[in-house]
Amino acid sequence: MRAAAALLASALLLAACTSEQDAPPKPTPQVSPVPSTGTDGGGTAGPRGSGQGPSARAEGYSTPVEDRVYPDVGDPGVDTLHYDLRLSWDPASRTLDGTETVRLRATADADRFQLDLADPLRVSRVRLDGAAAAYRHRGKDLVVNEPVKQDSEHTLVVRYSGRPRPVPAPVRRSDFTTTGWTVTPDGGAWTMQEPYGAYTWYAVNDQPSDKALYDFTLRVPAPFVGVANGELLDRSRAGGDTVTRWRLDSPASAYLVTAAFGDFTMTTDESESGVPISYWTPSDRPDLLERVRQTPAALAWLEARLGRYPFDTLGILVVDSESGMETQTMITLGDTQTATSPEVLLHEIAHQWYGDLVTPEDWRDVWMNEGMATFLQGAWLAQDRGVSITDVMDSWAPVEARERTAAGPPAAYDPEAFAASNVYYGPALMWDDLRQRLGDEEFWRLVAAWPDVYADGNADYNKITTWWTEQTGEDLTGFFDAWLRGATTPERVSPVGR
Repeated sequence: MRAAAALLASALLLAACTSEQDAPPKPTPQVSPVPSTGTDGGGTAGPRGSGQGPSARAEGYSTPVEDRVYPDVGDPGVDTLHYDLRLSWDPASRTLDGTETVRLRATADADRFQLDLADPLRVSRVRLDGAAAAYRHRGKDLVVNEPVKQDSEHTLVVRYSGRPRPVPAPVRRSDFTTTGWTVTPDGGAWTMQEPYGAYTWYAVNDQPSDKALYDFTLRVPAPFVGVANGELLDRSRAGGDTVTRWRLDSPASAYLVTAAFGDFTMTTDESESGVPISYWTPSDRPDLLERVRQTPAALAWLEARLGRYPFDTLGILVVDSESGMETQTMITLGDTQTATSPEVLLHEIAHQWYGDLVTPEDWRDVWMNEGMATFLQGAWLAQDRGVSITDVMDSWAPVEARERTAAGPPAAYDPEAFAASNVYYGPALMWDDLRQRLGDEEFWRLVAAWPDVYADGNADYNKITTWWTEQTGEDLTGFFDAWLRGATTPERVSPVGR
């Protein structure tokens, strides 16, 4: 997700400045593969269903936790492995019909389990392992009243229908106030759902520690078409409808999943490294296509610093919104000039490494996503404007101090101020401070290496800060605590000739 507009406005003021550029070297793989203290989500294989090891993660196994910031959403008793979502959207009646098949694992013995599903959607059938299941659906909780054993695996089928609507977001931002399923004036629909809101359109364990695989079958009257994450497997016509099938075979948290229905035109492209790129833009807005065709250049810039793009495909979806979000393998952007600007596009693509490949275990550590994406955005701006990275950070520093006071430290923020600028600016300044402390070569090497350590998994404050301490050989505990948990902004490094 991008920061508030002030983030971009302050950066643009640097265009008239002059200074040396900070150009990082190509990343190299010389780094320890896993932290010695790593457990959940580390690089070593664990027992089936443990959520440990790359093979388990590739099958959708996770180690769900209760969210410390938003504990009412998600259930650590459930580890969803795979969702098969068959969705039909009627633009005229604004009705969604869904048949959902979920493969899941129980993480503990229990006499029932639950998923999140918003009440505008009415459940007509629930089956567990082929048999009718007792259930209760009140508010946002779909409770399946059937006993399960720890590590037992089950197949849940839910049929539902209704007129979905978004839910309030715990934010003080101006670019969005709700999350989840959003309907456009012409009957189209799109989703952005951070920190939650996937439950407005399907039954889901809507918390970031539970990553799963996805298949989608989307049906809508032509000329509308359905767009989702991953690879487009098939596009066909059935009667007067367009039917698309999509597959996301990399584990994704619910907030990174998207679906959209609208009159979109698909255009294809390819990155310098060979990554297939698709653009889904409103058919009546050809100007938007030209804006987002800066994607290959942005991706090449990031690959030079972070290594090869971590997924098989990349898509850009433009919808009627003021904001943008890094849905996995499919960047969802608003149709405004700001949301489709080069720096926002680069910011969202950066999340494919920091946020999508490696995802926070809960929302307390959203700074891991936004801080690095913002720092990379600042590094790109510095090169584009012909100034130093630290010049960009200097322009952000006054805003960072105000935001820390208003919304709290980046890793201890006010829950009612989710994704305020404090989780963008503060960690971005922190990463620049650490860059100057370590030197460019060492810093950029580790920035590129970190996403591979917990690839397709989750991490938290302790894991990332411990890893940086181990890799650098420096005790960075106080450094990270001051920047991420301190009530005031730490004093920054002031190198000669910066």
